[in-house]
Amino acid sequence: MYRVAARPAPPFILALRRLPEPRLTGLGGGLFAAAVMFLLGCLDWLIFDGSPAVYGVLFLPVSAVTALWVRPADLVSAPISVPIAFAFGIVPISGGSGGFGGQAMAVVTALALHAGWLYGGTLVAGLIASVRKLRLMGRRRARPAGPRR
Repeated sequence: MYRVAARPAPPFILALRRLPEPRLTGLGGGLFAAAVMFLLGCLDWLIFDGSPAVYGVLFLPVSAVTALWVRPADLVSAPISVPIAFAFGIVPISGGSGGFGGQAMAVVTALALHAGWLYGGTLVAGLIASVRKLRLMGRRRARPAGPRR
């Protein structure tokens, strides 16, 4: 049998491997994403006067990080929690006035107008979670079976 020589990993992959690798539960991933998006929404409101494009661009890496940091048992929760985080974080930049009803209408309108960013971030989280799940299933399948009794 021939042995295949392992090639060295590219520097980008080596740098990614040095990053911390927290494992969040499904609820923890959702809370992380919601807190970060609300903070980014507030910063966007303060610095960029509530620019939806800036908020949308910042949503994409938060979606990716959430899908990367959720533990393998809770992978299905990542694509579910990031849209909720998007809706929670859009409150500061939605620009509603006139009490609760006006703010709620502004949030719904902002969600409808910026659904492209919402779908994009959800797609990013879904793809990353799916690839992670497929790799996990492949590793389990490649593992040799223990002795049978």
